[in-house]
Amino acid sequence: MAAWDKKYLWHPFTQQAEWAGRDPIIIESGRGVWLRDIKGRRLLDGNSSLWVNVWGHNHPVLNRAIRQQLSKIAHSTFLGLTHEPAIRLAKKLIEIAPGGLSRVFYSDNGSTAVEVALKMAYQYWQLVSRETKKTKFVSLKEGYHGDTIGSVSVGGVDLFHERFRKLLFKGYTVRPPSPYPLPEGRGPTASEGSRPSPFREKVGRRGDPDEGIDVILRKHHREIAAVVMEPLVQGASGIRVMPRGYLAHVAQLCRTSDILLIVDEVATGFGRTGTMFACEQEGVSPDFLCVAKSLTGGYLPLAATLTKERIYRAFLGRYDEFKAFFHGHTYTANPLACAVALANLNYAPVHNLLANVRNRTLQLQKIARRLAIHPHVKEVRQVGLMAGIELVQQKGSLTPALSHRERVPVRAGEATPYPPSLRMGLKVCDAALKRGVWLRPLGDTIVLMPPLVISEKELGFLLKVVEEAIEEVTGLRISRE
Repeated sequence: MAAWDKKYLWHPFTQQAEWAGRDPIIIESGRGVWLRDIKGRRLLDGNSSLWVNVWGHNHPVLNRAIRQQLSKIAHSTFLGLTHEPAIRLAKKLIEIAPGGLSRVFYSDNGSTAVEVALKMAYQYWQLVSRETKKTKFVSLKEGYHGDTIGSVSVGGVDLFHERFRKLLFKGYTVRPPSPYPLPEGRGPTASEGSRPSPFREKVGRRGDPDEGIDVILRKHHREIAAVVMEPLVQGASGIRVMPRGYLAHVAQLCRTSDILLIVDEVATGFGRTGTMFACEQEGVSPDFLCVAKSLTGGYLPLAATLTKERIYRAFLGRYDEFKAFFHGHTYTANPLACAVALANLNYAPVHNLLANVRNRTLQLQKIARRLAIHPHVKEVRQVGLMAGIELVQQKGSLTPALSHRERVPVRAGEATPYPPSLRMGLKVCDAALKRGVWLRPLGDTIVLMPPLVISEKELGFLLKVVEEAIEEVTGLRISRE
């Protein structure tokens, strides 16, 4: 099997030359939060199979939902037809979503969910006014929204996106504000006649630092169709936490500037941050809400873009007006995926999923405080059951210990990163693997993203292994006082 893998496959986000020199982990089965490979090793799934798993693997309720639907039909097109699982799921999504969202458009994954929102926002302004100049998007530096061309165009992770820059449409990029307070006397300044922003940020066309988001939206609102952002935390750039209130601040700016707001909850949605949707924590109901990953509990690919009635109605008209949204996928609203997604969402309130996430969040915070003082840990960033432990060769004298939304430390000094060639993040994950935990790093940031159903004992095991792995690779023990 390993030889065939190396001969025939090309893995995503993987340097295949490095892969060819390693022994691949070939997964055979899973149950609960545990994976089992073909060698019989039992591994705790520390990143919930790329941030998707909710109830653990091989869950009887979700299995039954798929079997029942499979006995009826596996797939039928959503172009010109509809079916019960998609209808029921759409109703459920609107019931649990932030108020004001009323329509559901299905697609296949997080990238396509954002792509749909971008195209809808762009077309909306064309339909509202033929003279509109609203064709640009504002996005955040270090943001990640997927790998299709539109989603990459509003992405901000240079490692992933810079090579494709000439393929992309242009917009404005905003460097998110620091979650740490500014030193005294260095607060943000405002242009004459404007209200000072409570956040420090830099903005420019494709990363050229210039003006703050408040100024950009005020000056250029006539050409901006929408702002695109992840709420509370940027996942793929290393679990980068945003300051409390920033999402609500941007939402207010969008309202006053007549700009649409697209919130990408692909990673944060369905309980990961302790609420069903992260934007609930700041009272925000966006114009578009993009969801995927945990929508099906980690079983099948499915995504949805939720939007508001006024946007939906702008697309209505006679056939020969050609106002329809010309976008869709072969497997849009696949019945199997919709059936298991509905079972996943119906199961959550009955079994207190959010209460477990909040309890495990507190457990993780306690260990994070200990990890954060290690000499080679720059900081531990956490929102709910999303955590990133950033490893550095030498931490700055003012490097923060913790970065989560409950406790904000003093602003960090600069730290010295490890050379990328050392692969310190991978080495820590390899050390964890020897101890029975599967993790995948983002560079030298160790990402902890376990299934939401994880128990106190299982999370305790995961955190103990991570501590031991960091100690082994760095050669320094973590203080347990």
